[in-house]
Amino acid sequence: MRPKPFRPLHSGPLLGVLYLLLWLLLWPTAQPYWMLPYGLRFGALLLLPMRSWGWLIGAELVASAGMSFHEGLPMGWGGYFLGELPEPLVTAAGLWLLRRLNPHAGASLHNPQETARLLLAAILVVLSTTAVDVGLLTVIHTAAAEDALIHVLGNELLGGYLGVLLVVPVMVLLLRTPPDRRATAGLLLDGLQVMLPAMAILLLLSEQATSEPQFARALSLAPVLFFAFRHGWRGASLAMIVSSFGMTVLDQRLGHVPSAAGYLFLAVAGTGTLMLGSATDALRRSKLRVAEQNTHLAAVNRRLDQLARQLRAAARGNLQADENQRRHLAAELHDELGQNITAIQTHVKLAQARLQQAGLEDIGTSINGILAHMRRALHRLLDDLRPAVLDEFGLLRALDEGPIRDLLNAAGISYHTELRGDPRLLDDDTRTTIYRLAQESATNAVKHARASEFRVRLRIGERHGTALALLDLRDNGIGLPERLPRGGRGLQGMRDRVTSLGGLFRLRPVLRGVHLRVLLRSSIESPVTNRSI
Repeated sequence: MRPKPFRPLHSGPLLGVLYLLLWLLLWPTAQPYWMLPYGLRFGALLLLPMRSWGWLIGAELVASAGMSFHEGLPMGWGGYFLGELPEPLVTAAGLWLLRRLNPHAGASLHNPQETARLLLAAILVVLSTTAVDVGLLTVIHTAAAEDALIHVLGNELLGGYLGVLLVVPVMVLLLRTPPDRRATAGLLLDGLQVMLPAMAILLLLSEQATSEPQFARALSLAPVLFFAFRHGWRGASLAMIVSSFGMTVLDQRLGHVPSAAGYLFLAVAGTGTLMLGSATDALRRSKLRVAEQNTHLAAVNRRLDQLARQLRAAARGNLQADENQRRHLAAELHDELGQNITAIQTHVKLAQARLQQAGLEDIGTSINGILAHMRRALHRLLDDLRPAVLDEFGLLRALDEGPIRDLLNAAGISYHTELRGDPRLLDDDTRTTIYRLAQESATNAVKHARASEFRVRLRIGERHGTALALLDLRDNGIGLPERLPRGGRGLQGMRDRVTSLGGLFRLRPVLRGVHLRVLLRSSIESPVTNRSI
């Protein structure tokens, strides 16, 4: 069986010994308005396991008992326990309640909300312990003056809060969120480059203006603000404790009497800079998250673009396969059915004399009429399958003079064209699509729109190495119905053709008729001089 790993934070006796040593180390720094041991107690009870609280409180009582015994126990052991025991017990009760209500209290100070909750809890716990101390003081010293009680109340409130403000963030830093090597190196480098020179400058200014200690204390806030902006709450907490230590040592060296106003300024400034550091950290994390999300979205967009290109390529391949199938079917119909109709007409013509001798010339005439109708229907079918006029005349002449004009003129619809540009810039799929769109729109105008006018405008040009075709189709008919008929594929088929080529299809609102606007892009082809346009 493997032994369990030894963890110092889970060993109550070891924690008690460490706590005892830190308490003895910080006790000489205690001043009326500056109680770092209180902050040590608050942070230990907040951050360490509850099962070790007995060792921590016992170590504190041992340390304070040793110091009281060294001073001769002026009030005896009863007075000692009455004066020293309630404060850690009240602090422990307050922090027990805090940890029950918020199990993650003190886990980090990465945002202003967590920092504000921690400082508010510190104020409430300090206020509770101070109220208990004042109550015991009134019991022990029944003749204590009211001014003295108020003075003690103010001293303990300010001293306890400052102790929490200066010590607890450092403990959170060391026990919960230790900085990485890069952050540690940055803190040390800025400490050497900024904090030490700042303390030296403050020392010189204080010696030159010994009557204005508050001026030097206000200037000590500058490096703290710098660290708060640069290193967040970690920098703010470390800079604040260094600056406050420096100002305390400076006051002692220059013989300044500690004043409540000076330490109140320190408490307000420390609270503000700690909140500022937390807000800075939250802002940086938010920027990092936004940057990560932007990177993720960029990757997703690239993937979507790739999928869109693949879908367009697949759609274009389907379109090309459809056109090839149409071309093949048109060729087969022309070669087989067209030749058979011609052969039948030839045989009927050769048999015309015999039919006339037999008195059946009307049958030959009827057969010729049927064959002529079949030939016209075949021509229309072949034109729908593959517009031969597009191959014979080119795009512009096909639009201006081809079957579209014949269709509209036969229906009594005025046909207007405005065609500009060189179609040879466009690839074959784009030219075919333009003709198909115009053909489908003209067919819709004849069948459904009851229009008297149909217009086609085409602009072909080049921009940034890409050929562009802007097609504008409109009629002055009755427009589209509110609900398109079921099974109608005209507009959807047109839209699919444009989408497969990566173009833009817009059905623009007009007062009368239908207005389509299409933008197609094409890779520029080398113009061929012998190609019809």
